[in-house]
Amino acid sequence: MKKTLRLILAVMTSMGLAQAAYADDYITLASTTSTENSGLFDAILPEFKEATGIEVRVVAVGTGQAFEIARRGDADSLLVHDTTGEQRFVENGHASERVDVMYNDFVLIGPADDPASISEAQSASEAFGAIASAEAPFTSRGDDSGTHRAELRFWENAGVEPDGDWYRELGSGMGPTLNTAAAMDAYVMSDRASWVAFGNRQNLTLLFEGDEVLFNQYGSLLLSRDKHPHLKHDLAEQWHKWLVSKQGQQAIADFRVDGQQLFFPNAK
Repeated sequence: MKKTLRLILAVMTSMGLAQAAYADDYITLASTTSTENSGLFDAILPEFKEATGIEVRVVAVGTGQAFEIARRGDADSLLVHDTTGEQRFVENGHASERVDVMYNDFVLIGPADDPASISEAQSASEAFGAIASAEAPFTSRGDDSGTHRAELRFWENAGVEPDGDWYRELGSGMGPTLNTAAAMDAYVMSDRASWVAFGNRQNLTLLFEGDEVLFNQYGSLLLSRDKHPHLKHDLAEQWHKWLVSKQGQQAIADFRVDGQQLFFPNAK
């Protein structure tokens, strides 16, 4: 009887340890709303888990917020889209490595009647300048995201300091910003993936695309072991390497919405 009891206890202990170990096989990833809202993670994370046994729990926020989460040591890994900010993050010692993972582009969306005539523009600078000249309603994320940071660069390139009643800074993610633009019949800049996945278009349509300055690069960062020794660095490194592996890059390339490829792998 005692031997049987000891055996049962040993089995239960073993199972408990196994479950505890399994429960720890996850990482927290701070990433952008575009990667989450587009459905990319729903497509590729199961493949990563099947290959490694590691679960990825995503915190989808603007890139600026993702950086802040990582600085606090509240995420194990970063996947964002502000190359300049990412390089600075490495230079300041918060991350040990940054790699290119994939890209897409930004597009300008607006009401179908296009009151600022941006569909006739020859460059992004001309399109942004036309919106400002017409004082046509424009909704901005205004949230220090990668998209918002890029938008501010484009206004600067156009020689415009956006201000006035026509320019609405919302402090919200891409989905809510597109919803507001649809409700206001306003112009808005979006990453292509979020636009393609967006369902509430109403009178909005894609009006300007294709300028090379609208290129939108995504990068993965390995966080500093020295600054944050408590993080799950070994597991995060597996995710980081998988993203740029043949399997990870193919998973990204295979993801489509309505038959359209939204992210293009470009690991070097």
